[in-house]
Amino acid sequence: MKALKYLFAALLMGFTMTSCSDYLDKMPEGSVPTEDVDYTNISEMYQPVSGCYAKIRTSGMHWAIWELTVIKEQDVFSGQFNGSLYYKVGEYTYDDSFWAIDEIWKQYYNIIKVTNSALDALDKYAENCKTEADKQNNAAYKGEVKFIRAYAYFRLVQQFGPVTILRTNDQTDMQRSTIEAVYKYALEDLQYGMDNMPRIRPNQSAHIGAVTAFSAETLAAKIYANLKNYTKVEELTEDIIKNGKFSLYPDYYQLWKIPGKLCDESIFECQCTDFGNGSGDLIDADQWFVCQGPSNSGSNISGWNDCGIYESFVEWAKNRGETVRYTTSFLFHDSTTPDGDYIKPQTNPKNAQVLNGKAYTPSTQLTPGRTKYGTNNNIRIFRYADVLLLNAEAKVRNGKNGDENFNLVRERAKMPPLTNVTVDQVLDERRMELVCEWGERYSDLLRSGKAATELKDLNWAPERQYFPIPFNQYTSNPDLLLDPKDE
Repeated sequence: MKALKYLFAALLMGFTMTSCSDYLDKMPEGSVPTEDVDYTNISEMYQPVSGCYAKIRTSGMHWAIWELTVIKEQDVFSGQFNGSLYYKVGEYTYDDSFWAIDEIWKQYYNIIKVTNSALDALDKYAENCKTEADKQNNAAYKGEVKFIRAYAYFRLVQQFGPVTILRTNDQTDMQRSTIEAVYKYALEDLQYGMDNMPRIRPNQSAHIGAVTAFSAETLAAKIYANLKNYTKVEELTEDIIKNGKFSLYPDYYQLWKIPGKLCDESIFECQCTDFGNGSGDLIDADQWFVCQGPSNSGSNISGWNDCGIYESFVEWAKNRGETVRYTTSFLFHDSTTPDGDYIKPQTNPKNAQVLNGKAYTPSTQLTPGRTKYGTNNNIRIFRYADVLLLNAEAKVRNGKNGDENFNLVRERAKMPPLTNVTVDQVLDERRMELVCEWGERYSDLLRSGKAATELKDLNWAPERQYFPIPFNQYTSNPDLLLDPKDE
């Protein structure tokens, strides 16, 4: 709650997004006007960091970004079989003038601009740090900001492949860099974070929920997995497992509800709060939850009915013998949830009959007076189950046995243990465990070379694995059309 108060203070000071401006704007959104800041006041040194977290929430959690990210998964579609540009994304057919694709580009670069600005501010604070404790705090705060910057680049590569490294906010060279070069830049930021942030869980942070060295290790492991460097994946995940004191939240269903906020499984969350009040101040992620809610008019459990889950995947999960993950991950129309919320029938056959249950917050857990879908819940981004499965996969790929950590995930899901697990079994487990989580399935298919076979019925082709550079960007900055440079 203390960290959220910092976020609210950041909002009042103008840290939040005020427009959807082009990412080349000289003054990044959310930056603190330097003429108004007293950099000798070390007690205010965390404010630029708070601004970066606020930017993750306002830009990184944009509903259109979320939808385009998960719609590219094998098991998710737009929610309407209507030929819209959202639906076509699920068929890997893109329009470079589609505003939502442009929004992905702009919003992640907005985050990068704010982190660049925050690092400049922290450098100014560093000049006035006299005690060793203040110097250590300054370095740790820079680690948090560098993590957020690396996260934005990770997402940009996930969506576009080669992108521009924006080293400073007044940079004029906008030529893109290769994927390897962008990852190298992000990994340097993450190494700084590993070296300077505390080795604790986010829920142990002085600013509760702030990222830590283990958050940086997790993101680095995910990058190395995409680079197919499974030696590094094993090394990083093994360190998290042995030293992070993380644990799987015992109740998979409640993990995604209010009780599971910032639990010991949390590695990176976007924090939201209504401060326990039925009206008034609210820090939330705009329409992130709402876009995924069922069309359930007249109820607090109502939204846009977007991000539908293919019923073929629901059947696949059922045939696996899934129970708790089945109940949790799938929200069915014309059914009553375990918490007693009735979801009305979906009468339009072109709309999704099954939605993402992980985005469902029961009406009984909403603060009395609040009616917006998902209010007061957090958005889970990285969690320990992902680390365990990455570790299991890396061990198997490295010729070792990955059963132990693999089976920890299955045990929590009430699934029987397996022995001598294969890479394919780990990937299947990730498919079930991480459904509707930031395009994890799509990323797994790309890095494992399975996309061509698994997505063949969805019109996928290697030349369409990434979104095109948005029309608004390359017409304003023709350098973006040059071949990426390796740095």
